[in-house]
Amino acid sequence: MAEISFPEGKGGVRAALRDAAQRLAAVSDTPRLDAELLMAHALGIERERLLLDPSGHIVPDDFALLVERRLRHEPVAYILGYRDFWTIRLGVGPGVLIPRPDSETLIAAAADHFATEPPRWILDLGTGPGTLLLAALAQWPEANGLGIDASEAALDYARANAKALGLAGRAAFRTGDWAAGVEGQFDLILCNPPYIADAEQLMPDVAEHEPAGALFAGADGLDDYRRIVPDLPHLLAPGGVAILEIGATQHISVASLAEAAGFAVQCRRDLGNRDRALMLTRPA
Repeated sequence: MAEISFPEGKGGVRAALRDAAQRLAAVSDTPRLDAELLMAHALGIERERLLLDPSGHIVPDDFALLVERRLRHEPVAYILGYRDFWTIRLGVGPGVLIPRPDSETLIAAAADHFATEPPRWILDLGTGPGTLLLAALAQWPEANGLGIDASEAALDYARANAKALGLAGRAAFRTGDWAAGVEGQFDLILCNPPYIADAEQLMPDVAEHEPAGALFAGADGLDDYRRIVPDLPHLLAPGGVAILEIGATQHISVASLAEAAGFAVQCRRDLGNRDRALMLTRPA
């Protein structure tokens, strides 16, 4: 890859952003946003401040290096070292699944369910860097929670994120195989399991960088649901809700598993109007 250079001096930031966005269009669906985030990171400021006064800054020397990393399909979140999710900022890096905006659908659904009485105990199965659990604990300051994950690398990030957010006193994390060995009952159970079929082709950003174990789940993408759902009835407290993220075409398949386990099921759609979250409750 040829070395990239951008205009120097004041006023060069606008041109550099335009040039970078044009280059990044080859590898990204959001090239302008990527360019702005990388520029703000290089400047050591928030993107909002950059957008308010781009002409007040000089293009940093390392901006070109960041753009080159993105052109090699490295995820923006890994380059920045964080991803914003719901109301919190989560540290992320190689070895952990990057939080997606689609997953905020689960927290929004939980907020509606607990509009009048907040949950006290929360369980996050497959917590990754603490994504759903820490977002929920930030939403409900009186709640406590447990995050389970099979990856020690992910749990290292989760514990660090809990500490950085001031939530370490209310969040416990431990290594586990989904709900195996988990005891007690929880008002809110959250889970974003792997749900991509083994043969499905992914974008290079994902396929070449994010952990396969957090993405793929057998020939039909349902292997982990088959293991998780049967354990949920004894873990869900009366009046509680278990919320599972699903792929956009998996509503009927996963709902059938949940109904066979005795749950009533509702589906919530994400901002793209795709099926994204199944809400499992005990029938009245």
